[in-house]
Amino acid sequence: MEPIAEKKRAIFESTLKLVRENGFHGTPMSMVAKHAGVAAGTIYHYFHSKDQLIGELFTYVQQQVIAVIKKENCETISFKACFFNLWFGLYRFYRENPEVLKFFEQFVNSPYNTARPPLEQDELHALLLNFFERGTREGKLKPIGPNVLGTLLHSNIISTVRLVTSGWLILERKELELIPQIFWDGMQRTK
Repeated sequence: MEPIAEKKRAIFESTLKLVRENGFHGTPMSMVAKHAGVAAGTIYHYFHSKDQLIGELFTYVQQQVIAVIKKENCETISFKACFFNLWFGLYRFYRENPEVLKFFEQFVNSPYNTARPPLEQDELHALLLNFFERGTREGKLKPIGPNVLGTLLHSNIISTVRLVTSGWLILERKELELIPQIFWDGMQRTK
């Protein structure tokens, strides 16, 4: 991810917070500019429209998730260890960045989502596919399609974070560790 200007980052971070609180329609550009501490004209220097801002914000937050996957997807350790690193790395990221999770939920269910490239061209999707293809190639996983496993992994983490952050589910550390363990037990190839 190439470095971005501090003002642009402030606009992105402000938009994330405001969209979490007010939704897309309740977050006008003027509110974003004020919250980011930039002049109204400055926001239009970076983004010609709210549509462009939301589209680039999606890319910005997706790159953060991709960075977590790249960091935790280490080919120098066992696939199993890598799986648990990836699960907990993404879990921590979404727990520490609840506005990202809320933004993704709103984005996926909005008209803004139509401008995204097809799933096959999505870098996040490709990284998860490659990860699970590695596990299959190494004989660690049942012969289940990587699309299925990638979808299950990401949705499992997101659901867990949602339930924990909402207070609906309170988990001790050992209970939390059971969730990826059960996932692992279900997909691993046994001899």
